[in-house]
Amino acid sequence: MLALIVLTPLAAALFNGLFFATGLCEKLTGTTRRTSDRIVGTVACAAVLISALLSTRLFLDLLSQNPAGADPITTELFTWMLSGTLSVSFEFLFDSLSAVMALVVTWVGFLIHVYSIGYMHHDRCYARYFTYLNIFVFFMLVLVLGNNFPMMFVGWEGVGLASYLLIGFWYEESSRVYAGRKAFIVNRIGDLGFILGIFLIFTVFGSLNYQEVFSQLADADFVSGVSQPLITAMALLLFVGAVGKSAQFPLHVWLPDAMAGPTAVSALIHAATMVTAGVYMISRCSALFDLSPVASNVVLIVATFTAFFAATIAITQNDIKKVLAYSTVSQLGYMLMAAGAGAYVFSIFHLVTHAFFKALLFLGAGSVIHAMSGEQDIRKMGGLRSMIPVTAVTFLVATLAISGFPLLSGFFSKDEILASLYNGGHTFFWVAGLFTAVLTAFYMTRLYILTFEGSERMDYMTKSRVHESPSVMTLPLVVLAVLSVIGGLLGVPAFMGESVGFHYTELIKKFLSSSVVVHYGSEYLSPHHFGHWTLVGFSVLAAFVGILGGIVVYYRRQKREITADSCQALEAARRVSFNKWYLDEIYDAVFVSPFNYISGLCSDFDRSFIDDALDGLSNFIKNVARRLSSLQSGLLRYYAAFMVGGIIVMIILLFIYGSSVS
Repeated sequence: MLALIVLTPLAAALFNGLFFATGLCEKLTGTTRRTSDRIVGTVACAAVLISALLSTRLFLDLLSQNPAGADPITTELFTWMLSGTLSVSFEFLFDSLSAVMALVVTWVGFLIHVYSIGYMHHDRCYARYFTYLNIFVFFMLVLVLGNNFPMMFVGWEGVGLASYLLIGFWYEESSRVYAGRKAFIVNRIGDLGFILGIFLIFTVFGSLNYQEVFSQLADADFVSGVSQPLITAMALLLFVGAVGKSAQFPLHVWLPDAMAGPTAVSALIHAATMVTAGVYMISRCSALFDLSPVASNVVLIVATFTAFFAATIAITQNDIKKVLAYSTVSQLGYMLMAAGAGAYVFSIFHLVTHAFFKALLFLGAGSVIHAMSGEQDIRKMGGLRSMIPVTAVTFLVATLAISGFPLLSGFFSKDEILASLYNGGHTFFWVAGLFTAVLTAFYMTRLYILTFEGSERMDYMTKSRVHESPSVMTLPLVVLAVLSVIGGLLGVPAFMGESVGFHYTELIKKFLSSSVVVHYGSEYLSPHHFGHWTLVGFSVLAAFVGILGGIVVYYRRQKREITADSCQALEAARRVSFNKWYLDEIYDAVFVSPFNYISGLCSDFDRSFIDDALDGLSNFIKNVARRLSSLQSGLLRYYAAFMVGGIIVMIILLFIYGSSVS
C-alpha cells in the first residue's frame, strides 16, 4: 500500500506521456482530441486520488495507535546502492511527519489536478501538462516518504526537474524559458550545499538511513565524541539546501519569476508542496539542528529577515501572481522562524494551513486571470465581486485566513508561531513577526480590494467577456475555502479550547511530536511574560491593523488614479519596494554581467585562437590535398609516363649507389 502511494502517479505519468503526449494513441486508435483529453484528465486525477485515499488509510492506521509513540510503517522495494560500508535501500517510511506531508501533497494535489481540467482545457499540450504534473507528484512523494537521505535527494532533484519543465511549459515565449532556467540554476546552488551536508553525515555517522543517523544523534556518548563545529557544519549545509528550495533570502529570487508557468502549477508547486520541502527537511532533521544552537540561530535570523523583506516587496507589486509569490516567500519565512526556535510542530502546522489558503489564493488568481482573458495587472481590474461571485467570496476567505483573522486557519498557526517565539525568549523576532503580520494583512487587503471592489478599471471588451469559471474550477475553490476556515481546528491550543468550549486533546500535536523534537515555548514562560491571551490579543491586533490600514488606503481608490500607490513622502521607499530592493539588479551586476563578460572573452579567445588555429591547419591540409589531387588526372598516358619516369629514376639511383657500394 505504501509503495502504491508513490508509484501510482508515476504509472499515470508514463501512461499519459507515452500514449497521449506523443500522440501515439490518436494515431493508433483514431480517437479525437476531445476524447483523448478526457482520458488524460481522468487518469491523472484518478492516480492522485488513489494516492490520497491510500495515504488517508495509512494515516488513520497510525492515528489509531498511541499518538505519542505510533510505530512507523516501512516498505523496502530493493537494495539500491551497496558499496563498502554504504548500503542504501529504495525504502519508504510512513510515520507521523511523512503522513502529514503525504496528505497535503496528495489531497491538495488532487484538487489542483481537478482545477487544471478546466484551466488548461484549451491548451494544445494538455497531455504533456498532466504528464509533468503527475511526475511532480511522484517525486514529491519520494521526497517526503523516502526512508534515507539519498531517497530524499532523488525526490529533491526530481521536483526541481518537474518545476523546471512546468515553469517553462509554454516554451515558445523566451521569458518563460528564462524563468525556468533561472529557477533551475538558483536551486542548484542550494542543492550543492544539501548534497555536501549528506556527504558529511555519511562521513560522521557511517550511514544515510534516518533511523540509524537519528539514533546515534540521540546517543549522548556518541554525540560527545563529535565536535560541535562538525555538527554545526552539517546543519548549515542542509540549511543551504532549504534556503534554495524554500526560497529564502538570498536565493529567493527564482520564486517570483516562476510565476511564468500556468497558475495551477504555481498553486501546486510554488505554494503548497515543493517550496515547503526545506521546511520538511529541517523538521525531519530536528535532532541535528537541536544540537547546534548556532545553526538554529542562523535559521531564525535568515527566516525572520526573509519574512519581513518579502512582505515589504509584496505591498507594491501590481501583478496578482507576483503579490502571491512574495507572500509565499514571506510565509515560508514564518515556517522556518518556528523551526529556528525549535517549535517544529508549529512549523508543520503552519505548512498545512498555508497549503489550504495559499493554494486557494493561487487558484482564485487563476480564476480571475481566466475571467479577465489573461490580464494579471490588478490596476486594470476592480469591481469583479459582482461578476465572479464564487471566486470573490473564496478569495476573501483565503485573504482573511492568511491575514490571521480570528478563528480562521491562519490565525491559529501564525499565533502558535508568534507565541513560541515570545515564550522561547526571542522577543526581537516576535516583534518582527508581529510587524510582518501587519504588512501581510495590509498587502492582502490591498490585493483583494483592487481586484474585486470599487469601480471597474478594465476596457469595455474585457468587461464584456468577464465570466465565472466553470464548476470544475470553482468546486476546488469552495473545498479549499472550507479547509481554510476549519483547518485551524487541528491545532487549537489547550488554553483556548477550554475557554471556548472546544475541548482539544492535543492529539495531532502529540502525533506529530512522535517524529520531531519540539519545544512548545511554555517551558520558558515566566510570571514576567505576557499571558496566553495577551499574546493572542497582539496577534489579533496585528491582523486588524493591517486589514483596516488596507481598507483606509485603498478602498477609496476606485478609479484609474490607482497607479499612485503611495503618498509622495514615501515615493523613494515605494520605488525600492517596487523594484524588489534592486536585488535582481545587484545580482546582475555582481554575478551575471561579470560572468557574461568573462564568457565573452573566452568566446573571443576560442574564436580567434583555437578556431583560427584549427581552421588554419585544416585549410593547409586541404590546400596540400588539392595540389596533390591534381596529379590524379585519370589519363592513362600520364600514368604510363610517371611509371617510366619512376623506373628510370630507380635505375639511376641503383647505378649510383650500387657502384659506390662495390
